[in-house]
This record gives sequence, C-alpha cells and structure tokens, in this order.
Amino acid sequence: MLELAILGFLYDAPLHGYELRKRITALTGHVRPVAESTLYPAIKRLEKAGLLARETQPGAIAAPRHVLTLTPEGRRDLRKRLAEPERGDITDENRWFTLLAFLRHLDDEAAQAAVLRRRLTFLEEPASFFYEGERPLRAEELDDPFRRGILTIARATSQAELAWLRETLASLSGSGR
Repeated sequence: MLELAILGFLYDAPLHGYELRKRITALTGHVRPVAESTLYPAIKRLEKAGLLARETQPGAIAAPRHVLTLTPEGRRDLRKRLAEPERGDITDENRWFTLLAFLRHLDDEAAQAAVLRRRLTFLEEPASFFYEGERPLRAEELDDPFRRGILTIARATSQAELAWLRETLASLSGSGR
C-alpha cells in the first residue's frame, strides 16, 4: 500500500520527501500513520529498484532538498500494479482506497473496468463480521446493539459503494458492460 501510494503521488508530480509524506498521510494516515522510519526505507527500496530517482535541489532558506521523480520504469510498474492488483488490494478497504486513488493513471478503460468488476464481485459475495457456523449473520439477527451497529454501518457503506461501482462501470465507454 505504501509503495503504491509513493508511486501514485510521484506519477502526478515530482515531490520532496516531506511533501510526499504529507500527501500519503492525508490519504491513509487516519488508518495507518506514515512514519519517517517507514517511508524513507520504502523510498530507498523503490530507488534501488530503479523505479524512482532522487535529485538534490538547493533549498530556498534551509538545506538542500531531495526531490523524488518517477522513472519510466516506475511509471510502468505503477500501471502494472494498478492493472493487476493482488487480492488483498481488492478485499481490504484501506488498500482498495489507495488503489482507487490512482486508478486514473491506468489509461485503458477496459483495464480500469476489470479492476472495478473484481471489487464488485467481492462486494456481492455474502459476508459478515459475525457468523453462526458458516452462515453470515445480518444486523437484524443480533441482540447486541454495538455489533448490530457495525453491520448496519457496513451495509450502508457497501450499498453506496455498489451503486458507485455500477454507475462507474456503466460510464466507462462500454467497457463496463
């Protein structure tokens, strides 16, 4: 998720590390705060893999800044990650939102639609946070108001996302049908 966010934001524009961290935190920080001790090793891995480059620029007031840019290989890698997401990128809501934030960088509408259809298929499968044996429980079946609340909120969120997915798939120039 972190590497995808780094590549996605750098696809938009070159950034220095501090600005990149602010953007990633705005996207994912409410769930997983981005610490320097996590971000900078990920940047170094991507740099070592040839996916991004670092350029030193003089600072306006302070010390020189390192500006990160995506290499052509980094752009290809991002598009591949977007076109062929892992199952966890589809099923985990936080990873899904990170993927979705950059799906526009996948130029092929049919490929975008394929990713959205995978999420749609996942959301259409019967599921719950709570089960009776193998059977998923519905909010109406629970006496616990807090668990019922979890399922009620999850249902509303899923219904909104399902509606958005169907609408977006229909709008993707025939590729969503």
